Amino acid sequence: MKIAGLIAEYNPFHNGHLYHIQETKRLTGADAVIVIMSGDYVQRGVPAIMPKRLRAEMALKCGASAVFELPVCYATGSAELFAMGAVSFLEQLGIVDHLCFGSECCDLKAMDAVAEILLNEPSEYRELLREHLRKGCSYPAARQNAVTGYSMSARAKNILPDPVTGLADIMKEPNNILGIEYLKALKKLKSRITPFTIRREGARYHDRELSDSHLSSASAIRSLLAFSSSALSTDRSASAFEDNSFPDIRSELEDQVPPDCLELLKDWYNVQYPVYANDFSLILKYKLLNKRPGSLVRYADVSEELAARIAARLNDFFNYRQFCELLKTREVTQTRINRALLHIMLGIKKENMTEYTENGFHFYARLLGVRKGHEKILAKISRESPLALIARLSDSEDLPRSAQKMLRNDILASNLYMSVVTDKYRTAFQNEYKQALLKV
Repeated sequence: MKIAGLIAEYNPFHNGHLYHIQETKRLTGADAVIVIMSGDYVQRGVPAIMPKRLRAEMALKCGASAVFELPVCYATGSAELFAMGAVSFLEQLGIVDHLCFGSECCDLKAMDAVAEILLNEPSEYRELLREHLRKGCSYPAARQNAVTGYSMSARAKNILPDPVTGLADIMKEPNNILGIEYLKALKKLKSRITPFTIRREGARYHDRELSDSHLSSASAIRSLLAFSSSALSTDRSASAFEDNSFPDIRSELEDQVPPDCLELLKDWYNVQYPVYANDFSLILKYKLLNKRPGSLVRYADVSEELAARIAARLNDFFNYRQFCELLKTREVTQTRINRALLHIMLGIKKENMTEYTENGFHFYARLLGVRKGHEKILAKISRESPLALIARLSDSEDLPRSAQKMLRNDILASNLYMSVVTDKYRTAFQNEYKQALLKV
């Protein structure tokens, strides 16, 4: 049985994701596709627009065999940490033959060449990186400039053979960047998993308008939902959600998402989604008010400079998004700020991350759902994987201390998310311990 792995957020699931699953099966000849999916928070450092189980159900209805949750500490990490967390998860499942990811360039050779540079960090590259950082470039920009300079020099010295050219250009696109990080992780792990890439079709990653090609970006679909739902405010006093109904936007979505997903979107609109960062504003402010400035540096992605800036500007806090923008500087990206504040809110500390990464990254495989008729995959994982397979939280009682700590953080993060959903839409709270395994 040949199995392919996908790494995804599905925020939300759309036609491009369906195309990815279908092309993965065609390209790799896989009999089954396993998805490692971010939970209730995503890599940009914000909450997902809808709960993880709703997104997992969409994936299962559209051809995924099983969906596993990527622990929140990796799902909300940098591109490098996100990739390493997800690829090591696939590796430790013990049954995955191929990893297939989307990219703008669809040039595995060029991406692999960049991955080699970033993994090995030749001395000339490191010096160029330091030089651009000294000039005040953000880290992503400095890295891109360093790759440009190094690749030009290396080709002149015949270290990089033609026709591998334009290496730095591929680092301008988000899917390329993640793909390079996946390749780095595979190399670092000495993984037997074979990588494949497919070209991202339709809209670009950051496009915020729906595409005529019926392959719109998740960003565009989220923008439509935000505009339609009046959910940019958490104030419900003026019946913020009563004036809007799903038929108002269904006609625009029906060509952009698979039919099964459209039905789920209709059923749960203004019941469990949309959810936005600003819905967490008071929770974040409460957390910040309870922290001493010196203690903020304990949290992942929080530098001493950022901790000082948070403390200095806390009186100017109005809402989650506004505060993120307030803290941004030329040297630090908005996404880095988002992640730092999210890690403070969720209690993800640097010492925890060191403990997890030094002990193999993963301790368990938490299953969100499985497609009916594909349960034999789970039996194979139980035989081949060193990870504890968790289909119900009651299965987690015998986990080691580090694993228990990681899982408690996952549970807290999801319970916090569902508490926001409960408060926003006046629906019954669904505790993680009461959640059933999805079978589609």
